[in-house]
Amino acid sequence: MSSPTKPEPTCLIMSLPDEVVVDIIARVSTRFHPSISAVCRRFRSLVASPELYKARRSLLGCNEHRLYVILQSFGENSETRVYNLRRKPDGGHRLVLVSSLPAMPHEASFVVDGSRIHVFGGFSLYDRSERNALSIDCRYHTVQPLPTMPKRMIGTPLAHVMDGKIYVFGYTNYYNKVTAVFNTLTQTWEPEMTKPRIELRHVLNGPDGYVNSIVYDGTKETKWETEWMLKFNKWKSVCVIDDVFYSYDCLYNKLKAYDTKLRCWSEVKGVKTLLPTNKSLVWWPRVVNYGGSLLFLYQKRICRIEEHWCAEIALERRQDGEIWGKVEWSDVVIVGDFCLIESLVATF
Repeated sequence: MSSPTKPEPTCLIMSLPDEVVVDIIARVSTRFHPSISAVCRRFRSLVASPELYKARRSLLGCNEHRLYVILQSFGENSETRVYNLRRKPDGGHRLVLVSSLPAMPHEASFVVDGSRIHVFGGFSLYDRSERNALSIDCRYHTVQPLPTMPKRMIGTPLAHVMDGKIYVFGYTNYYNKVTAVFNTLTQTWEPEMTKPRIELRHVLNGPDGYVNSIVYDGTKETKWETEWMLKFNKWKSVCVIDDVFYSYDCLYNKLKAYDTKLRCWSEVKGVKTLLPTNKSLVWWPRVVNYGGSLLFLYQKRICRIEEHWCAEIALERRQDGEIWGKVEWSDVVIVGDFCLIESLVATF
């Protein structure tokens, strides 16, 4: 007499409603999301949903941060490529080429919005229109074209994300300053380009190649204003953490902080041993907000070898108001003749 056939085991998660499944997936590290997507069409749709990344993971405090660096190589076959910061088996860090992504346009503007990096303007060997618009999905390392920019912008435009829209500032010629607005929700450009209410001459082409500032203030009638205390300080890169601007001051070889409430600059204490003793050794410095910590990237030449360094600095504001930094790690992340174009942190 044959034994009765055992019923096939069922997967309980398949019987759960979508909102419960999203809540479960939100707690899983993003490195496993491609595998979850491969299970079935339903899971693939849930993993790709904006709700998972922008709502649930943020609400649960499960956000992950990933650094992407845009490097341009030198020489006849110069290319602008995307690299990703990875942890090595020995605990160190290195920049790894994202080989699935193509070369990026030269002199383009890069801006991050959640888990996507948007690319505007620039030119390539195959497209010199300077109207490029691309979107990089950092979850899967894929790139999709966006609707072409309304008009050509010469040089490198300036892009800024605010309230679900990307404002792209630039010039259609050497005298005509314009703003193009891209709606990230509808994936379309606003019907008309507008003349900006801010002075772009110093923002895009500051003295000595340095960049000055624009500050957004939602309480202002025009919404945009120039922050003059920032304007009189020279800096090549800036990031904002808890309403404080951080920048590397290459003139005095210091990491500096600007309190937007007190409107004053101060030195970040406790990081002097991190900085090279010879300030002329620091090239292409960048600072970036890494989930509340500060990443400091720079290049220095040692015996004709170009070393690109990256350090993570934990920040602390003490009772006396001073800001102190603690270096969590500092590594040579790549060696080679590169120009550091941009550094961005995607959030998942």
